[in-house]
Amino acid sequence: MLATLAALVALAAGLGGLVIRQNTYDLREEVVTIRRGGQALEGVLALPEQGKEPFPLVVFVHGDGPVDATHDTFYRPIWESFARAGYASLSWNKPGVKGAPGDWLDQSMDDRAQEAVDAIAWARRRPDVDGSRIGLWGASQAGWVLPKIAAKDPGIRFAIAVSPAVNWHRQGRYNLFAELRRDGASDTEITAALRRRETGLELLGRGASYEEYVHAVGDPQGMTAARWRFVSKNHTADASADLPALRRMPVLLVLAGHDVNVDIADTEATYRRLLPEPALRVAHYPDATHGLVKHDVENSSLRLTLTALCAPRALFADGFLEDQRQFLASVGARGAKR
Repeated sequence: MLATLAALVALAAGLGGLVIRQNTYDLREEVVTIRRGGQALEGVLALPEQGKEPFPLVVFVHGDGPVDATHDTFYRPIWESFARAGYASLSWNKPGVKGAPGDWLDQSMDDRAQEAVDAIAWARRRPDVDGSRIGLWGASQAGWVLPKIAAKDPGIRFAIAVSPAVNWHRQGRYNLFAELRRDGASDTEITAALRRRETGLELLGRGASYEEYVHAVGDPQGMTAARWRFVSKNHTADASADLPALRRMPVLLVLAGHDVNVDIADTEATYRRLLPEPALRVAHYPDATHGLVKHDVENSSLRLTLTALCAPRALFADGFLEDQRQFLASVGARGAKR
């Protein structure tokens, strides 16, 4: 009995050590406060452990939802891969997240872009940041924000767009059908879902209140009053008008084969139509989900939890981290020649 207990204690200690090692990153993280007007953004500046300052910088733009600066540590393997290319990373809590002032559901895409522009201006004042070599990384909803930032700040040097959305209405329709197919919905359920969607779009089009929405559809199915206000502000979003602002820089477009949120064919066609080659590079990951997590990992809650805990770098699709690192290295080499 004692031998068995000792073996279990040793196993637990070994697993604990493994978890600590796997969640220790080759980074120097600094908690920062970004002042903008009368408010403050609480964030993290992740700097390379080695190399000579000032470092070029990647500014992170979140997707939808109440995302904190580390995205619940999801960003850290990405920051580490960027640090290995000699880049620092900057990210911050969305308004209202982890005690930050404000509410991210009150923001328009223009608000989000201006927030990032203010953060970039703050970063340029730091001696450890090379203000002439700042680029953007953004996922999903950030597809509407990245080009707006580039339009506001002509000093942006590059962009990495991960599963970016293009048109709010087309994305919503694609996402609805993809989820219904995934869940094995019947024809009756599909018809009801489409009718509900059309009702919502009609109400949004005439600026209806949340109360009108609930009266029209009955069960709001997770649509809160705050979310309705957010959708009302942003449902006409279409990146096509803003994407030309990215023409002057290298762009890495990252697309996943199992994306139920974004129609990657539509996104790729739009980017190729509006952005020139060879500045535009497109990277496909057939076995990845919307967040670039391996599909077979994300499909198992147990495997997802264990991988996130014991091997977080292995969450991502093969090549995702390295391809981004190489992209940044190539951007850095191009900048060094100027």
